[in-house]
Amino acid sequence: MPDTELKFWETHSLDEMSRTQWESLCDSCGRCCLHKLEDEDSGDIYFTDVVCHYMDEETCQCPHYDNRQKFVPDCLTIYPDWGEKFNWLPNTCAYRLLHEGKPLFDWHPLISKDPQSVHLAGISVRGRTFSDDKIDEDEMELHIVDWVK
Repeated sequence: MPDTELKFWETHSLDEMSRTQWESLCDSCGRCCLHKLEDEDSGDIYFTDVVCHYMDEETCQCPHYDNRQKFVPDCLTIYPDWGEKFNWLPNTCAYRLLHEGKPLFDWHPLISKDPQSVHLAGISVRGRTFSDDKIDEDEMELHIVDWVK
């Protein structure tokens, strides 16, 4: 029986998961690829609708995922021991949810068994973003959005 049918995310901590299990937590929403701004005084994180220019707009995935740091040196790599850095991920992210002891949403592909469910639920960034190679960095604050928390 495949790992996804065993609800491994309910029985394993993040650091106990296999690489395959870990990677399957990603719902391909693309929200982690959005540029974020941090308020230096409060520490609050603000998401923008500006996405990495490598993002595939249709799939919301990176075509260079396995070698992404070669293309974007500061691209996120999520680790089980991230601790407070999980707040850099949206509150819909499986990695953050599990770190916080919360269940996955019904639209998550591991639950729905449908890789399109994240898009159908309106969670993904599909059709909502601007490429970072088209936006001036000085205008990033103008792109803060409230559809990502």
